[in-house]
Amino acid sequence: MLSRLMSGSSRSLEREYSCTVRLLDDSEYTCTIQRDAKGQYLFDLLCHHLNLLEKDYFGIRFVDPDKQRHWLEFTKSVVKQLRSQPPFTMCFRVKFYPADPAALKEEITRYLVFLQIKRDLYHGRLLCKTSDAALLAAYILQAEIGDYDPGKHPEGYSSKFQFFPKHSEKLERKIAEIHKTELSGQTPATSELNFLRKAQTLETYGVDPHPCKDVSGNAAFLAFTPFGFVVLQGNKRVHFIKWNEVTKLKFEGKTFYLYVSQKEEKKIILTYFAPTPEACKHLWKCGIENQAFYKLEKSSQVRTVSSSNLFFKGSRFRYSGRVAKEVMESSAKIKREPPEIHRAGMVPSRSCPSITHGPRLSSVPRTRRRAVHISIMEGLESLRDSAHSTPVRSSSHGDTFLPHVRSSRADSNERVAVIADEAYSPADSVLPTPVAEHSLELMLLSRQINGATCSIEEEKESEASTPTAAEVEALGGELRALCQGHGRPEEEQVNKFVLSVLRLLLVTMGLLFVLLLLLIILTESDLDIAFFRDIRQTPEFEQFHYQYFCPLRRWFACKIRSVVSLLIDT
Repeated sequence: MLSRLMSGSSRSLEREYSCTVRLLDDSEYTCTIQRDAKGQYLFDLLCHHLNLLEKDYFGIRFVDPDKQRHWLEFTKSVVKQLRSQPPFTMCFRVKFYPADPAALKEEITRYLVFLQIKRDLYHGRLLCKTSDAALLAAYILQAEIGDYDPGKHPEGYSSKFQFFPKHSEKLERKIAEIHKTELSGQTPATSELNFLRKAQTLETYGVDPHPCKDVSGNAAFLAFTPFGFVVLQGNKRVHFIKWNEVTKLKFEGKTFYLYVSQKEEKKIILTYFAPTPEACKHLWKCGIENQAFYKLEKSSQVRTVSSSNLFFKGSRFRYSGRVAKEVMESSAKIKREPPEIHRAGMVPSRSCPSITHGPRLSSVPRTRRRAVHISIMEGLESLRDSAHSTPVRSSSHGDTFLPHVRSSRADSNERVAVIADEAYSPADSVLPTPVAEHSLELMLLSRQINGATCSIEEEKESEASTPTAAEVEALGGELRALCQGHGRPEEEQVNKFVLSVLRLLLVTMGLLFVLLLLLIILTESDLDIAFFRDIRQTPEFEQFHYQYFCPLRRWFACKIRSVVSLLIDT
């Protein structure tokens, strides 16, 4: 009896898995789930812990063993999706940015969106000019430390917070000036609301960039926003397509297609190449979900989408949540006492680290700080040059990864890169991978190259070990192969077209062969099955049998006899 109880308890323990979810304020939530638990169960546990009702804007993100990022699908098993060894680690993030964050019903929801956009600002996803950057940072400062107090806030107090990857002393003084003179008296909730209103007006609000290449081989970043589809090159937005103009999203292998129908029945197909097929599929699924969430009026209008026009080929995916309009209507019906919000305050975090976490730019002599001017055109290009080929981070689209690392290491002792005060953009100084929130090995490597130490919090965020020299060599080889492959986009498309045609021919021949077998069984066999008997007794089948099949059979028999007699005579 005791052995049975012990075996039963051990089996129950094997069916339970520990999950750790990192929240937007960098705290962690740990729970235990069953082996067959769906993603919805874990998400509901998390939202209950956060006391969150407007939860449709959020999601859970994880990284698979191949370093590819995914959004957890709520209709599928958590364990089967992660495909990694427990304990599982995931991140709670904003998945669908609200079109008007100030219109959110509850303060707890606005606070979580505020934390997400603060992260976007720090990681370089939210681009803005100097004046906007100073105002946004001042709002963050007011929300976290309150009104300016000369006794508590000595000269240079704003430099203890890092709102962007790098910034100058002039910008720090501007932030402190706005905080002192313009924001006095604002509560944390008011400052966060003003922050959201300002961030919403920026072009890159809600951008989660996916690294790709265009048909010419140029690096680009694709993103989906509440208002449409965006393509970024450098730090410029080269395409913006509204959701009502997007007619179809498709992918084949590494190739992503966007079908656009604009005014005067003008149709456009935009083609881009992702680093890997898995990254391309993730991009496609994100596009399908964002289009359904922002474009549709009701969730009942959601349809299963196929990545290919052929029924026997490609992936199928269906968005399973509510759409934006339904979420807003549901939020308007919320009637409860506002939940208590535990703000992080001045606790150092990855999104706003303290000066004690490592040397900052301000510790460098001003003569050296002015030595190098980073052009504003570098913007998102810095994303491209500072990561490797794994799709979890912004993939390098240069000729190779290793030469860049060597050249950076060689130059690091001679200069320190800074942003010119008059041409500041947070993305100019992305350090180095704004896409990679979960795996920061290359960020740590880049900071070591530049002579900066790595923070404890950043090391904690990393979900994979630092790559060895052999792994870096392998990654460099993958990148070279990727770049060579992208150099021949037309040849790849021709090959894919030929393969599609051959696949179609094979399936057609198979169907015809099956129909021929069925026809022979119907006409020549004596099987007395009810299904066959009903078909044989129909007038249409009798007409076909006597007027077409029998003459055709006699013609074939005659031809076969003539060929056989000709062979015998020879």
